[in-house]
Amino acid sequence: MEMAMTFVYPPPPSILLNTMSVVGLAALAQIGWSEVRGNHLKYSKFHRFGSFSSRIGMLLLYTPAFLAAAASFFLLPSDDLRFLLLKSALALHFLKRIFEVMFIHKYSGEMAVDSAFIITSSYFSSTVLMLYSQSFTLGLTEPPFDMKLIGIVMFVVGIVGNLYHHVLLAKLRNEEGGKKVYKIPKGGLFNTVICPHYLFEIIVFWSFFMVSQTIYSFSFAMGTTFYLIGRSYATRRWYLSKFDDFPKHIKALVPFVF
Repeated sequence: MEMAMTFVYPPPPSILLNTMSVVGLAALAQIGWSEVRGNHLKYSKFHRFGSFSSRIGMLLLYTPAFLAAAASFFLLPSDDLRFLLLKSALALHFLKRIFEVMFIHKYSGEMAVDSAFIITSSYFSSTVLMLYSQSFTLGLTEPPFDMKLIGIVMFVVGIVGNLYHHVLLAKLRNEEGGKKVYKIPKGGLFNTVICPHYLFEIIVFWSFFMVSQTIYSFSFAMGTTFYLIGRSYATRRWYLSKFDDFPKHIKALVPFVF
């Protein structure tokens, strides 16, 4: 425990935050395991018919979290650099996702209402709780090992890498005139893993932890990692079932490893 306190602030005096650190991690890990077992959240390749078009559904996923992050500049004013960096990183991340939905991604299907509700609630609540958790660190002595700079670098790498691979995915749809025709992605890290966009998204969520260094942000980064591990495993399995010529050397998430 003493070693852990080198990297994070002490647990906040909040039953809500301490409980959600455990519950959120467990819930995301369970959803990730469900993906491995074939019980998918219904969007992307695993969509089913529902009440939302995919574009509207995706906007619903990211907009509340973006608004929460943007509102924090006014509702939680502070000159603390770490707090400002966290607010900015969260707002930029979800603004980028909204930009992708509006101008990059191509959609032709629908999103199930229950999946949209689960993911929207997760993004919104995690954003609010990360910011709320950070508010308890104001005025405290910083952890001995300051990871803000590492977090900034990771955030830039993660957000640029994620955007680049989403652009590559969108180009596949452009090649087919916008029609929904699945092809094996190529270019960038797609030559070694089938879900490089998930890998860079994981890097982004770990950058939130590096910037904030709170127990809640660590818990959410770990939970997101478990979920996207499961999601990427299910995606690779889908490609293997869809394409007889799928290259076996292409892994799910981590080049040459997994």
